[in-house]
Amino acid sequence: MMAVSSACKDDKMGMDNGKYVRYTPEQVEALERLYHECPKPSSLRRQQLIRECPILSNIEPKQIKVWFQNRRCREKQRKEASRLQAVNRKLSAMNKLLMEENDRLQKQVSQLVYENSYFRQQTQNATLATTDNSCESVVTSGQRHLTPQHQHPPRDASPAGLLSIAEETLTEFLSKATGTAVEWVQMPGMKPGPDSIGIIAISHGCTGVASRACGLVGLEPTRVAEILKDRPSWYRDCRAVDVLNALSTGNGGTIELLYMQLYAPTTLAPARDFWLLRYTSVLEDGSLVVCERSLNNTQNGPSMPPVQPFVRAEMLPSGYLIRPCEGGGSIIHVVDHMDLEPWSVPEVLRPLYESSTLLAQRTTLAALRQLRQISQEVAQPTVTGWGRRPAALRALGQRLSKGFNEAVNGFTDDGWSMVESDGIDDITILVNSSPSKIMGTTLTYANGFPSVSNAVLCAKASMLLQNVPPAILLRFLREHRSEWADSSIDAYSAAAVRAGPCTLPLSRSGNFGGQVILPLAHTIEHEEFMEVIKLESMGHYREDMIMPSDIFLLQLCSGVDENAIGTCAELVFAPIDASFSDDAPLLPSGFRIIPIESGVDASTQNRTLDLASSLEVGPAGSKASGDYLSRCGSAKSVMTIAFQFAFEIHLQENVAAMARQYVRSIISSVQRVALALSPSRFGSQVGLRPPPGTPEAQTLARWICQSYRCFFGEELLKSVGEGSESILKTLWHHSDALMCCSLKALPIFTFANQAGLDMLETTLVSLQDITLEKIFDDHGRKTVCSEFPLIMQQGFACLQGGICLSSMGRPVSYERAIAWKVLDEEENAHCVVFMFINWTFV
Repeated sequence: MMAVSSACKDDKMGMDNGKYVRYTPEQVEALERLYHECPKPSSLRRQQLIRECPILSNIEPKQIKVWFQNRRCREKQRKEASRLQAVNRKLSAMNKLLMEENDRLQKQVSQLVYENSYFRQQTQNATLATTDNSCESVVTSGQRHLTPQHQHPPRDASPAGLLSIAEETLTEFLSKATGTAVEWVQMPGMKPGPDSIGIIAISHGCTGVASRACGLVGLEPTRVAEILKDRPSWYRDCRAVDVLNALSTGNGGTIELLYMQLYAPTTLAPARDFWLLRYTSVLEDGSLVVCERSLNNTQNGPSMPPVQPFVRAEMLPSGYLIRPCEGGGSIIHVVDHMDLEPWSVPEVLRPLYESSTLLAQRTTLAALRQLRQISQEVAQPTVTGWGRRPAALRALGQRLSKGFNEAVNGFTDDGWSMVESDGIDDITILVNSSPSKIMGTTLTYANGFPSVSNAVLCAKASMLLQNVPPAILLRFLREHRSEWADSSIDAYSAAAVRAGPCTLPLSRSGNFGGQVILPLAHTIEHEEFMEVIKLESMGHYREDMIMPSDIFLLQLCSGVDENAIGTCAELVFAPIDASFSDDAPLLPSGFRIIPIESGVDASTQNRTLDLASSLEVGPAGSKASGDYLSRCGSAKSVMTIAFQFAFEIHLQENVAAMARQYVRSIISSVQRVALALSPSRFGSQVGLRPPPGTPEAQTLARWICQSYRCFFGEELLKSVGEGSESILKTLWHHSDALMCCSLKALPIFTFANQAGLDMLETTLVSLQDITLEKIFDDHGRKTVCSEFPLIMQQGFACLQGGICLSSMGRPVSYERAIAWKVLDEEENAHCVVFMFINWTFV
């Protein structure tokens, strides 16, 4: 054993019967050559080596066997030492980050303690004050002490004025990245560690939404800055960044004026744009800083007029602090701080624009993941994914995501124009016949047949989901395609990238027996992966459809981890030709599911809901209504669906009708699947949101049940415990949709149970924005108008089944409806209740 251990340390020593054998350089070279070909040769291979190499003829096979054992031992030790050194460097850098974070937190604690004692002192002084003027002076003096008014030097669009703005941006950014300018709290579900992506935090109580990350990457600072500046390459929501002007500063920095556009994540909200100043400089300690902020009128800097249809959002001082790390690589601090103007979207969607968690997932973490991915590819260059390099696969993923975002947004400057609706505005149809859009579908392929499609049609819609985890729903859609997809539509879509011509699909003209998922690539943390889907055909197509039997789709999937907080789940796919070239035409379609309420992010939940109610479009909300919603809110998400079809322009009307019918059938399938995946409304109460617990709501629930018993002679709730709270809880979870309508000239809804909110696709806060006439079609409005006097006279009425509309314009069918007058304790009419029985989305 001593001999073996010694031999393991000496490159040129062997052993035979306990005696050392010294090899010549020529012999070592020959053995090394074989080792690189085969680290563990067999006995026959070693004997063959002795025969082929005369210089090894005087060495016994046993000695050669020991040499290879020792060589493998040294290689294993070398790799382990290298790994431990890398881990040690990473832990040292992580320890440095944690120490800096600890110092920052200690400063924040000290500041909070000081402010607490200061406010306590001021409160005592205010208690002793005897006049209103003295109280006012105490309060204002405290405000002046805590928030001193800085006198900004005069600034304009000149280089000196821009440099002044840039230096101020740098100072404010550094105070957020390493100081206490923002109160940071650890993002739920993200814990630091040697294998984690970094230290992730979100803001608490600041203007807008903000997130911060600290991490380690194996790239040099200049390379890191280059990657992060190219925002469209890693930020999937970024449509474009244009550098309109650039100038150098005297301190070696660079100032750039940027115009940036972001895609809207759903069809229900407008896109955002930014007018920015970006400042790149090097600090005295050698750290590289790239910081940005919006330019607005208050800074007297250069201005940019509004651009339709974008909403001008504001980026508060944000950026990247990149410090060289000992032993190579970089330590990076990322800060994203934005005000996304939530007032411009419907109230139910405002949590999307008020969630720091969502900002961290889609922006801050995306930057770190891109850096880690490229760092790994540089350290371990490999060819994966059917012979493609990682950069080529990333480009394909970027094209899929960009194509889907373009379809969801449908910008006119991209050539999209809207098609007139068929009378029901649940599906939006857009057409694009611009050369840039259809260029990818008019190429000539190896089979010699050019595609004849000369336009692209997009059918898109959005829907609200309740109590369905986005990751579970998306995983079902991915693994059970046959539950929602139509094989004939898949065949028609695939024809756009194959030999033309192709005709409109007939019902089930081909039958796909199943799908085969072929893995292609995935990111380091497996949060996103690319795959090829093979749809296997078990039938035959008509002779005039020039199609092979199998269809292939390139698919991008992300957000399938149920434990990730605030993660957007996406499933985007596009038919591909058998050649599958890097520049193949792609017409992406798919699904995007974004959580819009998170019960886990308790640190920001109340602030978000209160802010949403106070920014309500129309009548001003109140804090009470925000709290009201926070107590009854459930897990909500918004799903956006977009499907694209290449077609011949003269078939536009037929293709539009087909696309509408197909997307409506998908919506119906998704609703059915979502209902099956969500907690049952008819059984267990697990997962259901609690009813609003205010005394007013409990009193109203009691009046509703008493009035129903008075007019119909039976109980509305078959089994219920005693007490108003029990009545409210049972009424809240009633399977039929109940809605209370005010007795005004223009009746509005004042209360609804959970089923009623689901049917209207709204929340209790925004319910009061919906009038009675909005939910009915023309026939329904006439029926209600004719029956309303009867309701007020005899106290109730029965309505025939029909169609009504949700707040998002989706048609809802109901078997029948009952309306009755609600009487208060003094038997005065308080409101009217409508109960829709056996309702379902059409």
